[in-house]
Amino acid sequence: MVGMICWKTEFLPLSQRFADRTAVVDTAGVVSYQQLFALAAGIGLAVGAAGARPGEAVGTLLPNSRLAVAASYGVTLAGMGEARLNVALGPEDLAHCLSTAGIKYVVTDRARAALVEQLGARAILAESAAPVDLAACEFPAVPNDGMGRIGFTSGTTGTPKGIVHSQEGRWIANVLLRAALPFAPGSGDNILLMTPFSHGACQMTYAFLDGGAAITILPGVDAKLALPLIDAGKVNHMFAPPTVLAKLLASAEQRPYPGLKAIYTGTSPLSGELYRRARNAFGPVIRVTYGKNEVWNPISVLAPAEAEAWYGAAGEPTSTCVGWPGAGVEVAIKKIEDEEETDARIGEVLLRARHMFVGHIAGGTLTPNPAGAFHETGDLGFLDEAGRLHLCGRSADVMKSGGYRILPEEVEAPLREAIAPAEIAILSLPSSYWGEIVTAAITGPPPPALAVAIGKLTRYKRPRLIAELDEIPRNAIGKVVRRRAREQILAKYELIDGQYPKLVRL
Repeated sequence: MVGMICWKTEFLPLSQRFADRTAVVDTAGVVSYQQLFALAAGIGLAVGAAGARPGEAVGTLLPNSRLAVAASYGVTLAGMGEARLNVALGPEDLAHCLSTAGIKYVVTDRARAALVEQLGARAILAESAAPVDLAACEFPAVPNDGMGRIGFTSGTTGTPKGIVHSQEGRWIANVLLRAALPFAPGSGDNILLMTPFSHGACQMTYAFLDGGAAITILPGVDAKLALPLIDAGKVNHMFAPPTVLAKLLASAEQRPYPGLKAIYTGTSPLSGELYRRARNAFGPVIRVTYGKNEVWNPISVLAPAEAEAWYGAAGEPTSTCVGWPGAGVEVAIKKIEDEEETDARIGEVLLRARHMFVGHIAGGTLTPNPAGAFHETGDLGFLDEAGRLHLCGRSADVMKSGGYRILPEEVEAPLREAIAPAEIAILSLPSSYWGEIVTAAITGPPPPALAVAIGKLTRYKRPRLIAELDEIPRNAIGKVVRRRAREQILAKYELIDGQYPKLVRL
């Protein structure tokens, strides 16, 4: 017999135990635990009244706010498969997500309701849901192996794919995340969230609210709002991927902002240069993790003291160390056959865990993973002698130039310090002569130090072309989208191919 889970039994004790304690702080004010779960219950009932059924995929499309938090809890309470949709998605991408997951109902706000309806789904207004006493509501128990959450891959190399987590896997992932935090969240703890709630911010929300702590959620990354909150001690934790850290530090004016107990970072490589600037501003409180939509955070963990030991010394680390595998996570390295590799340890990272996704979804139909199979991440990396996982880039980004196999990360890492605080991304442009041309996309004119740093690289790894872009294109969670950078370069420059290629600005 399949086990069952009723999310009301998980959330009601939080509502009762921490009733008057602050749960969410947003730009509209403060929401208590009791108020949050009353609103969540109201949204859960509204979703059911609209016709959605337990186990069905239901979307949430809301900007960072109390409504986004309440809608997530509400859809979960109702036993639906929650599909959190990023408000930054354009109509075409949003339509793709709705079609992929077979979403017929979307909890949203008035500003987005018309678009949802135009795309063929029914809009359920979060603002119109009347708060109700969670204790007085009936919500269904659902099978542990039922559809609990639908996510979408980042789309850095193509169209996002739909992935499904079970109800049980979702519960396990939350427990493991809380267990891996350097501090147990509780009274007096408040985490600052600025990235889209539809991604990592939601996971941190569940982990902190489970312990009776609070979250402060901002509409986006705004240093003028965030830094005063840190300075005044109103928040003492922060979720900040490297792109967020860079934006905050650009406005920090090289002054210290003490008071944070921990900064949680991940989603993209952390450079040594950025780590040290963040450490100087906020203290040695940065925890590095590795997470993916397919296997929720934490896949691996590098605690603050361990991060300081790896990233704190002068110079740029030769690889991105993301720490030791988390509880219940198996990591294996699949050697890439018939390819020359400068480091024989490097291969594709394979993962297996109890809280990993259970299958892919397309056209609303789930295709389960083979029993016991590893997930092939597409990430390249290795395990060092101490058992730590290091990431070296994406297999899809590997370049073949002049017969040599080159990883973008092994070129980027030695150049980041030379170009800081500007940004750099290494990618390839097509060439009939070289196969692919190693190209550096940078923000702003190249400083003299960049040429010096390039000259120190192994000859075949040196970028033959340099292109200036206004910004390095990234997706909603901060990952570099190299294919988009390539498109921008070819739209801005004419490529003169040959043994000595050139870029001519159009």
